[in-house]
Amino acid sequence: MLEVKELETHFFVYEGIVKTLNKIDLTIYKEETLGIVGETGCGKSVTALSILRLIPSPGKIVGGKILFEGQDLLKKEKEKMRKIRGNKISMIFQNPTSSLNPVFTVGDQLTAVIRNHQKVSKEEARKRAIEMFKQVGLPDPRRTLQKYPHELSGGMQQRVMIAAALSCEPSLLIADEPTTALDVTIQAQILNLMEGLKEKLKTSILLITHNLGIVAKICDRVAIMYAGEFVEEAPIEEIFGNPKHPYSKGLLESIPKVTQKGKLETIGGTVCDLLDPPSGCRFHARCPSSMEICQKERPGQTKIGKNHFVFCHLYNS
Repeated sequence: MLEVKELETHFFVYEGIVKTLNKIDLTIYKEETLGIVGETGCGKSVTALSILRLIPSPGKIVGGKILFEGQDLLKKEKEKMRKIRGNKISMIFQNPTSSLNPVFTVGDQLTAVIRNHQKVSKEEARKRAIEMFKQVGLPDPRRTLQKYPHELSGGMQQRVMIAAALSCEPSLLIADEPTTALDVTIQAQILNLMEGLKEKLKTSILLITHNLGIVAKICDRVAIMYAGEFVEEAPIEEIFGNPKHPYSKGLLESIPKVTQKGKLETIGGTVCDLLDPPSGCRFHARCPSSMEICQKERPGQTKIGKNHFVFCHLYNS
């Protein structure tokens, strides 16, 4: 479905060049859910925006390929990219409040999305909007169409965003922290909704989150990201049962447990400065297993098992 090859995205700021994505590779297969996990600021959202070519100024994609259904999106003209966004690739943004226009009803906004990508009349778009509101579980869809965003709860606003993202039945849905601002009960409802719609519409999902619990619930595979690079990629069972990279192990050990006694485990140090990232492995200054080679050479990809890859010098020999 989607293959990202050596993608580089930089931000050209007054202090210098922020190397946010450093030659990352990523593959998403048909009808699967891939999770991207990592600390705040590691490049998860920039990866999603790069795929859609929505990097804001002063950011710029400076290298790599983004192959969607075999075609390089970086070579597409702006007009062709507009037709792909929302139609073949849709995105649910992190904060529904800032994504919905407060001066238009949610019905007007959803019908505008449908008519922008499909050649249908206003009445047909309205019928489609009502059907989508039913699918995402919004109460009284006809009445909800006439409401403004501020009249809806956070959970209802997020359902509107999901309805808009899926209204044109995209091949790929990118969900950027879709449950961050919601309470745990609504989080579970939204995740169950996404799982159900994925099965019904045969859509692939790229889920961006820092919550490993959510990843365990709905993802088929997970890619662990650190400081603009992927450090490990594996099926869910492998990541939770047999993590290989020291950073992956540190993340899993820092999760609170029911039987927790004493202090939580932590990863020492702080994330490196992407204005001046260290040579070699970007995690080496915080890594308990760091070796001399880690400071000099960036680790290559090593295959551990079926669909399990790690970028670490510990496994290169």
